[in-house]
Amino acid sequence: MVQWRDSKVNRNGVELAVRTWSENKSPSVVLVHGYPDANHVWEKVAERLSQNFKVVAYDVRGAGQSSVPKGRAAYKLRELRNDLHAVLDATCPGEKVHLVAHDWGSIQTWESVTDPGAEERIASYTTLSGPCLDHVGQWMKRNLKDNPAAVLNQLTHSWYIMAFQLPVLAPTLWKAGLAKAWPNVLKRTEKLVSESSPTQLKDGVHGIELYRANMLPCLLKPRERFTRVPVQLIVARQDNYVRPAMLEDLPNWTDQLWRRELDTGHWGPLLQHPEITARWIREFIQHIEGAPASGPLKRAKVNPDQKRGPDSGKVVVITGAGSGIGRETALAFGRRGALVLCTDINTDAAARTANTIVAEGGEALSRKCDVSNTRSMETLAAYVEKELGAPDIVVNNAGIGLSGSLLDTSVQDWQQVLGVNLWGVIHGSRLFARQMVDQAKAGHIVNVASAAAFLPSRMLPAYATSKSAVLMFSECLRAELADQGIGVSAICPGIIDTGIAGSTRFVGVDNEEQQRRREHANSLYQRRAFTPDRVAAAIISAVENNRAVVPVSPEAWGMQWLGRFTPSLARNLAQVEITP
Repeated sequence: MVQWRDSKVNRNGVELAVRTWSENKSPSVVLVHGYPDANHVWEKVAERLSQNFKVVAYDVRGAGQSSVPKGRAAYKLRELRNDLHAVLDATCPGEKVHLVAHDWGSIQTWESVTDPGAEERIASYTTLSGPCLDHVGQWMKRNLKDNPAAVLNQLTHSWYIMAFQLPVLAPTLWKAGLAKAWPNVLKRTEKLVSESSPTQLKDGVHGIELYRANMLPCLLKPRERFTRVPVQLIVARQDNYVRPAMLEDLPNWTDQLWRRELDTGHWGPLLQHPEITARWIREFIQHIEGAPASGPLKRAKVNPDQKRGPDSGKVVVITGAGSGIGRETALAFGRRGALVLCTDINTDAAARTANTIVAEGGEALSRKCDVSNTRSMETLAAYVEKELGAPDIVVNNAGIGLSGSLLDTSVQDWQQVLGVNLWGVIHGSRLFARQMVDQAKAGHIVNVASAAAFLPSRMLPAYATSKSAVLMFSECLRAELADQGIGVSAICPGIIDTGIAGSTRFVGVDNEEQQRRREHANSLYQRRAFTPDRVAAAIISAVENNRAVVPVSPEAWGMQWLGRFTPSLARNLAQVEITP
């Protein structure tokens, strides 16, 4: 544990309690807390940052060990701004600092960040769950006309702000027991385990003046507040108080913006995921200080001119993207604004898919990968984590076909089919789910099974077994990852014209017969004319609606129905030898 030093900074009779870690290091990072907190809320993050930087955190006026000023005017943004600069002058004299703030700490420090010439004193700014009130006022004015539903949604989540304007209610609640119950409130609403602060009553009661002194004046008469300070925005996507939509206009107020997201609640970045938060702050500061940007940080840089879509900013990894369902799914996500990583055992095919996405104005990369090979998949996963960060969506699509009786199917045949169809899904799910969990990303995993997963077949023992296993594996994984907010879908296409029939192997026959069967099967699939773009649409719908099992095509629905409601008929049909 890194030791800290406590001190006091006096400004106009108000004493500000300051805690400093690693005083001999540089550059300096200053942390500002929100409401109803004190600087202890930063401890987990500060401990991690102090391995690299000097870290300063202080109790804002009226909170923690700082003194309580008299009068509502003492909590105006300009007073809070001047407190910050008094702390900077006392702890980091003559030094450009990196500022990090959460909740009301962020709201109040926007006042400094948007002051003219702020870039001369503040090297960078990381903001968490606390927008500039002037920016919010501008956003509300615009959206009252263009998107009133978004404003209404935010007002619904900000009900407490109006409650805080009442003269008696909020302070009385804190004094009546809310201060003592606060850890339980966080546990129920945020699923966080925290300890009660000895100054919680003080923090709750006096901090109300922050809202009363600033909210209505800033929101009703918002100023235009630009900044030249590089800004990193960390968005808590499950924030019950600051909805992500309210932060959409930030590119209008700075030309240097990085945006990163965590699937967590309001206090989650500080208390639940301090390792991730500290790493992102560290990467950002080191980049601003001159270090090359990491792959994920490069991806986080906001380009206002970039083509936008419903999946903008998302990373999608697709196996078997060189042809068929994988290719069409890659194109579909590319058109929705996602960065698509197209992988395939066929290097050229993967590159062609990626090039098509780029030619259409999207973002795409390609990589060769053998999904049946553990090392190959682990190499792919390591590349994704380093260069792109945890993916938002993974489509384990790569698959091969095999037809023929069990007695004609060799051990090598079984190993190949299970290696691609089942182990490829296991590898992709295991490796990328780990990244999603570790990076607090509520992503989605799509595993492409088959309608053959619903019914037995005497001529598809290896293929049907592999796809049935994918279906059951997906159901198990869905149950396991539900608590992490990660969705899992099994897609079960029927007869889809993908070209797979032309590459399916038919065991137990000579080459001439195998070629005849391939041609006949391919002709059947082409006559069926159910194209892979329709499966791609079903995959997107499954992700959007978090559907568990998705049959695609009428025959797939029929096979699911037969297997579920008339299993004896399904077993009888399985005995029929159906070959092309």
